[in-house]
Amino acid sequence: MVTLILTRIVFVLSIPLCLYAVYFGVVALFGLRKKLPAAPQAKPEKRFALVVAARNEAAVIGHLVDSLYGQDYPRELYEVIVAPNNCTDDTEAVAAGRGARIFRPEGVIRSKGEVLTQVVDKIVLAEEFDAMCVFDADNLVDGQFLARMNDALVSGAQVAQGFRDSKNPEQSAISGCYSICYWMLNRFYNGARSALHLSALVNGSGFAVTTALLRRLGGWHTVTMTEDYEFSAQCAMLGERVHFVPEALIYDEQPLTFRQSWKQRRRWTTGSLQGLQNYGHGLFSSFVLHGSLICLDMYLTFLVPMVQLASVVLGLAGLVLTLLGSGITFGGIMLHGMMLAALMTAGGFVASVVGSAVFAAFTVALKNESLSGMAKGILAYWVFLMSQMVLTLLSFVKKQEKWEPIAHTSAKRLEDMRTA
Repeated sequence: MVTLILTRIVFVLSIPLCLYAVYFGVVALFGLRKKLPAAPQAKPEKRFALVVAARNEAAVIGHLVDSLYGQDYPRELYEVIVAPNNCTDDTEAVAAGRGARIFRPEGVIRSKGEVLTQVVDKIVLAEEFDAMCVFDADNLVDGQFLARMNDALVSGAQVAQGFRDSKNPEQSAISGCYSICYWMLNRFYNGARSALHLSALVNGSGFAVTTALLRRLGGWHTVTMTEDYEFSAQCAMLGERVHFVPEALIYDEQPLTFRQSWKQRRRWTTGSLQGLQNYGHGLFSSFVLHGSLICLDMYLTFLVPMVQLASVVLGLAGLVLTLLGSGITFGGIMLHGMMLAALMTAGGFVASVVGSAVFAAFTVALKNESLSGMAKGILAYWVFLMSQMVLTLLSFVKKQEKWEPIAHTSAKRLEDMRTA
């Protein structure tokens, strides 16, 4: 009797989780729709500060600066600003040698957000730029990036995220998994929300924000391990949605090894929990008080770690209750608790492995990438997802306290991407 009652409780508690999954699934379907028309092409008007926070990036920073100076946009309307911090290599010399303006942050720098705070206060706002674009040192930037961001800002966008592609999607299984993850984010999160006029996510690099919005925010002020995630919430709470501009393309170098990936995603999971702690209440309150669907959608996104934790707890509870149960009769065969639990576990495992591989392959096909070239990433995607679940659970126990850099070594040029 007690087992039956507990089973019903687990079932009832699982309903909100199912509805949560249905919500994201339904929204993702809008990513399959034909993309919305791009903003009308506008005369070059906005003056951009192109900001790069760099830490020991001598191997790649030069090619990024070259790609920025190769923009099909009037040279007098933008400036490349590199902010080297905690460097022990020639990052500053390489960037300066390619023509970048060097900004040296003051004090102890523990995160990218702290660099952006100083650059925004001392250069972007002080020197009357119209907007700031943020890049990572390992990026390569398509020649049309600034022109397309100018179109978006002239059309009224206050913050916009470009399309984050990969420099090395076929280099290893891990780089393939990252690439698939970003392609999914571009189409099924940012693209879908663009179709629904909700907010995309600022995604680390390749985004633009107007100085008008920065002034409303009082500058750049982020305190979590994931400044992009945090900034997305700040924009939503001001009533500004992040516009998705897929025509503004950048290429990003992905980690090659599981160890590098673990270190980076450990920081991300900590940041997602910090984001929920710092902004969850404000986002939900904005929805309740002002009816902001943008804030509701962002709040549900911030709930992902809690939903993952609840799913694991309820899943384990359901498995234990199945083991303790008397079993069921199926096709004339009596399946006792242990046998039923084993079948459910095996079935769930197979379904998740096959399902993740199929969805990954579907995403690769939509991107018009080579299925054979991406086979390693497709087959490893289940491991990537499950390790993300483990990282999330680990972050509930022990948060990442220190930002650790990921070495970038892919010395590709923008020309290499165009011929790939």
